[in-house]
Amino acid sequence: MNTIDLLVEQCKKPKGLLGIIMLRIMNIADVGLTNWALKQINCDVSNVLDIGCGGGKTINSLSKRYPKSKIYGIDYSEVAVNTAIKKNKHKVSNGSIIISQASVSSMPFANGFFNCITAIRTHYFWPDLEQDIQEVFRVLSNGGQFMVLSELYKINYHMKQYNTNSSLSQLLKDTGFKSVEIHTMNQCVCVVAIK
Repeated sequence: MNTIDLLVEQCKKPKGLLGIIMLRIMNIADVGLTNWALKQINCDVSNVLDIGCGGGKTINSLSKRYPKSKIYGIDYSEVAVNTAIKKNKHKVSNGSIIISQASVSSMPFANGFFNCITAIRTHYFWPDLEQDIQEVFRVLSNGGQFMVLSELYKINYHMKQYNTNSSLSQLLKDTGFKSVEIHTMNQCVCVVAIK
């Protein structure tokens, strides 16, 4: 495996010492863009989910933005889950943040459980985007918001399908989302879909 493939794999599913280092880098590098994207969602929130929570920085930001809400995070990487728990240990211990190891393809939550779901730089790693978006739709409440954020170059690198704003927007509408908004900034795209 060449160096680029190794780093991509560590971004996809961090493991070992290199995974821990990658998670720390992501926590630092993602802050400005993530904060911009979080401003694109505006919902009355009680339960929030971050899919692919990585090192836990987005969960931390969500808990500050929605202090009365319960914030959930899932990641299929054990290293990411442990890192996110450590990053948010106080709020994990008081129960306001819940982080667990799970896959977007089969989430352990009831239908309509979440008012808001975020996917920050993760959707291009999902095993089956069509099915996984249906799973997001299942656990999102009516009127809830689903936000996807990524740099365009990562979408183009990782995705052969649904790699344009219009094709992703159409997939979301075909899944049943009532409206889809596209926000762009500095070669990044933030998609907000409302169920």
